[in-house]
Formats: sequence, structure tokens, C-alpha cells
Amino acid sequence: MLVGVVSDTHNNINNINLIISIFNQREVDLVIHTGDITKESTLKKFLDLNCELVGVFGNNDRNEPGLERAAEECGFEFHQPPFKITKFNRNIAIFHEPELINEYLSKNKDIDIALHGHTHRYREEIKEKTIFFNPGESAGMIKGKNAIGIINLKDLSLERIFF
Repeated sequence: MLVGVVSDTHNNINNINLIISIFNQREVDLVIHTGDITKESTLKKFLDLNCELVGVFGNNDRNEPGLERAAEECGFEFHQPPFKITKFNRNIAIFHEPELINEYLSKNKDIDIALHGHTHRYREEIKEKTIFFNPGESAGMIKGKNAIGIINLKDLSLERIFF
């Protein structure tokens, strides 16, 4: 099972179209958005994915009118962070802000992958058997510097894709 990871799209429609195209081309089974979508119409663009979309709301989403309603109408499962899902026998905790992760993991020892956004910086590390991953910037204006991620849940390999 391949899982696409994207964060902080910040209403950059051109990049979102590229992101969707990459995930569809790579035939991912699921896309996880770690927050900061920022507009209802932007979230609806993700209807063009050929797979399920789940995620969390970021700090720039929390007071955005219509965003929660749009997620529900589109059939996307979005929650306030943290949000835990289990796919392919892997427990994935989804955050926006990384500051919440350590406290959550101290009470939830069964997490295989902790995903976050917010910093716009790449992060890939392992701490006590948990993979921490943030593919980094995805809403920037400099072509080739934006990134998304793909996780293979079978072997827990990570790939970072620049666009």
C-alpha cells in the first residue's frame, strides 16, 4: 500500500494540480494531508484524486468558514489533530504542529509513523521505532523546490518527490 503525504498547500492551486497529478500517476492508495489547506474551494480540488483523502486541519484552517463542511461533503475524513489511522497494519498518527507529537507518543506507544507539517521543512528520522516524516514545502513558488512524500507501508520505505 502506497500512501501519499502532503502538507501546507496554502491554496496554491497550480501546485495542488501538480500534486494530484503525481499521486494519480504513482497510483497511491491513500493521500494524507497534514493541514493548512486554507480554503473550501482548494480542498474540493482534491476530488480529482483517484484515491481516498484523509487528514487534519492546520492552524490556518481552524477558523476557515466552510472547510469542515466541504470535507464532509467531499467524503474526506478530516479531524483536528492528532488523528490516528490504521492502514496495512500500520498505525499512523497525523499532526499539523510537531510540538504535539512527543506528548501524544508518550501515551500511545503503538505508533509506527508520525506525520506532520507546519514547519515547511523536510524531516525524516526514527525515534524509538517511530518514523517522523514531513515531506516539506509544497506551496512554494520556486519550481523544483516543492516536495511531497510517498510511504510504502509494506516495508516503511519513504520517498520524497520534488516538483
